[in-house]
Amino acid sequence: MQIHDKRHWFVTASALLFALLFLGSTAVAGKMNFKKTTYTFKKVGDLEIRADVYRADDTVIRPVVMAIHGGALIGGDRNWAGGRAKKILLEAGYAIVSIDYRLAPETLLPELIKDVEDGYHWIRTQGPELFQVDTSRMVVMGGSAGGYLTLMLGFRVEPRPAALVSFWGYGDLIGSWYSQPSDFYRREPLVSKEEALAVVGGPPVVDGNKGPKSRGPFYLYCRQNGLWPKMVSGFDPHNEKEKFLPYEPVRNVTPDYVPTLLIHGTIDTDVPYEQSVLMAQQFERHGVAHKFVTVEGSGHGLKNGDPELVSNAYGQVLPFIKRYTSGVERAK
Repeated sequence: MQIHDKRHWFVTASALLFALLFLGSTAVAGKMNFKKTTYTFKKVGDLEIRADVYRADDTVIRPVVMAIHGGALIGGDRNWAGGRAKKILLEAGYAIVSIDYRLAPETLLPELIKDVEDGYHWIRTQGPELFQVDTSRMVVMGGSAGGYLTLMLGFRVEPRPAALVSFWGYGDLIGSWYSQPSDFYRREPLVSKEEALAVVGGPPVVDGNKGPKSRGPFYLYCRQNGLWPKMVSGFDPHNEKEKFLPYEPVRNVTPDYVPTLLIHGTIDTDVPYEQSVLMAQQFERHGVAHKFVTVEGSGHGLKNGDPELVSNAYGQVLPFIKRYTSGVERAK
């Protein structure tokens, strides 16, 4: 199935602030009473990697959505994930589990993805007992880099999720959009290598928002110089393309891939709209159930999009997920 309903990082020249627009605020509102519980699902040395579980304050066994935050794999934390979609899904009876993962460049891509996979398996194995969820009805969603990580779980984990939702995500890591200097980001004052490296390094981190140093200059430097793939993976996208293959969803679609909802704006200056087009083409080629919602005239995070079109795009999430989770709740 294919339907075309036809910010990125906001970096100021003065502060080079680093932020993500992923589904708006994380506030939860509604008639139901919700609770939030934080767990540590993994330790690496002294570093605890945590997950926040949001669900109705009851004992009903609920289907579960794993939410993965964006931030170009170098910033953000679990508080970034969810927002508008989280509110919709909570009020529809789903539990939401938002995870952290170690960030690049301190932790490189293979280990970063391992954290996400470990978070997924923790939910599958521990979730039913710890927070009363039915993991046979488990969905994964994420935006931007979180959308990329969501798409990774479409082929790298077993048992597979029931469905995926990728908001303005990507499946290609070595295309010119990431491995060549970005004209869009070179409009900003150029960041030196020294400035960029001054805000990263040291021990592994899971929270790109803490501390006095914004990680924005590092991201901007990477995009201005086409260095993002190498800096987050340690592989050269020009001479070691084969090393990226296991980490590129667009090159790993098979007929067994998970049903996927793609949502993307047509004038996204951070993750090009074509990234979702490429995924949809692969889904079509391999007969993978999917839906592709295009939001004309909107940027990264659906920024500046027509409110009606944006609302319609979010309105596609619950029906798509319900199709593959067979209801929203059952009594314990």
